[in-house]
Amino acid sequence: MAAHRNFTELAHERITALAEREAYVCVRDDQQGGLESDVLSYGELGESARRLASWLQRSGSHGHRVLILQSDVRQFMSSFLGCLYAGAVAVPAPVPAGSRQNVERVAGIVRDASVSYILTDAAMASAVSQLLAEMGHTEVATLATDRFSGGDPDAWEEPGLFPDDVAFLQYTSGSVSDPKGVMVTHRNLLANQQSIQRAMRTSQESRVGGWLPFHHDMGLVGHLLHPLWLGACGVLMPPMTFVKRPLRWLQMVDRHGITTGGGPNLAYDLCLRRIKDDQIAELDLSRWETAVNGAEPVRAETMEAFAERFAPAGFRREAFYPCYGLAEATLLATGGDVGEPAAMRLVDAGELEQHRLRPAELGQPERRLVSCGRPQGCEVAVVDPDTGRRLPAGQVGEVWLRGESIARGYWNRPLENAHAFHAVTEDGDEGYLRTGDLGALAGGELYVTGRIKDIMIVAGRNLYPQDIERSVQRISALFGSSAAFAVESGRDHVVVVQEVRTGSCFEAELAQLSAAVRTCVAQEFEVAAENVLLVRPGTVRRTTSGKLQRTAMRRLFLDGRIQPLYEELHPEVRALVTTGAMSGEGATSGGAAG
Repeated sequence: MAAHRNFTELAHERITALAEREAYVCVRDDQQGGLESDVLSYGELGESARRLASWLQRSGSHGHRVLILQSDVRQFMSSFLGCLYAGAVAVPAPVPAGSRQNVERVAGIVRDASVSYILTDAAMASAVSQLLAEMGHTEVATLATDRFSGGDPDAWEEPGLFPDDVAFLQYTSGSVSDPKGVMVTHRNLLANQQSIQRAMRTSQESRVGGWLPFHHDMGLVGHLLHPLWLGACGVLMPPMTFVKRPLRWLQMVDRHGITTGGGPNLAYDLCLRRIKDDQIAELDLSRWETAVNGAEPVRAETMEAFAERFAPAGFRREAFYPCYGLAEATLLATGGDVGEPAAMRLVDAGELEQHRLRPAELGQPERRLVSCGRPQGCEVAVVDPDTGRRLPAGQVGEVWLRGESIARGYWNRPLENAHAFHAVTEDGDEGYLRTGDLGALAGGELYVTGRIKDIMIVAGRNLYPQDIERSVQRISALFGSSAAFAVESGRDHVVVVQEVRTGSCFEAELAQLSAAVRTCVAQEFEVAAENVLLVRPGTVRRTTSGKLQRTAMRRLFLDGRIQPLYEELHPEVRALVTTGAMSGEGATSGGAAG
């Protein structure tokens, strides 16, 4: 790594040395209901990247932000690498199609990053141009790279980048706040790639891949760029292929011999729910050495159920690799030992509410926590978020990180950067990143318990929303995603929004399910769940990586923009919600909880 001042130099070295080798296998559905794939070689990738880079260099793009709106592996990788070859700052973003949320997100990124160029494809170029016109940004140049024939690869010149130059802006998922552009430098990227390699024991012989979108940190840094850093082969699938049929992901792991790759806990849950036994019998997952589980809270129940169900396909329990990371740390921060079962702890639920990890006593409410491993290429401190005091092992506080992988900060947000990226402990130790995540160190390993902004303080108690959601989801096989949060009206009220697959459900059945939710929360957590909304599947918002957007759900609820199939609301809470908006067409209102 020391021989490379920037990621562009490393990529160019790989491409030159491995021109004839496979760089990426692009997997997608075929018209017969199966999978088809095509291969992008290192040589092809290098030529297309240099062709685009020479055009960008002639256009004066050095240091400018270039938005990439592409989901095709070939086009995206050529565009991303073309930006790095040109010395431009790549800005991956979700394709503005399919949902108003994606369109709004792209518009926000265009404004926030002050982009000068947009790289897209011919099918989307007109829609992108229209969006720019509506925003009043007609000065932004748009290029459809799949129709691009200009640029001379032989005219490309090395951009002369320094280690601390920004390589790309990684916009955060926005699970608890508005998306912000993390400035990832070449130094950050090289350091984190080395940390991933050491932690996961990958090599040039590894086959790394998955389905996560390229504007997500695990999809970009883990699945797309790590194979290039290794000089290995990446195997990639469009996210919608997985969402429509999770079986396709495991078929890709089988047929293309993926050794390293994964996704959020939600992905393994979907496989459990939607893949049939006879389909499992046709899979061979024995070559899957490192099944990464990250990007959202890791559930022991999910890993155990997946390992048991897919054991006949050769999946090994010890292949699971729970880890912790975030865009602000480029990607990986902590992880365990490949091939070793993740450590787990049964802790007393009451003690956890007091931010302490204590062993659960027989007969007392308990919570099972999964270790996210040890620090990988960085320092981890658990700190009191109010005082900056370092906390001892076994005590829950905010997770702070420091190291070469930690990004420079958020694009154009100096006040937030001073708070988040330059934290100082009570004893004067400087230069930490405040993650906003809660966790504890025990036995040298990190146990992540939640996010500060998600914690619900009800009747003086600290409740973790994911614990409530997990318990509620077990009530019925009809229940899907759930979101729990608190709202305040004189006192704090718990709100549970629960998706339900209705089928032939009638109002009486919905009332019984709502009552079951209230009873479950009251008995297990000893708080009143006086506000329950049963909603259609797809109502609960998640980011592209599967993170639950509780802050967005709370905002939608208070704005009266959730249309329930059935609801029970306390009168004080009903008064908070926009008048009349909660009783949309087709909704059934239960009696107010007394």
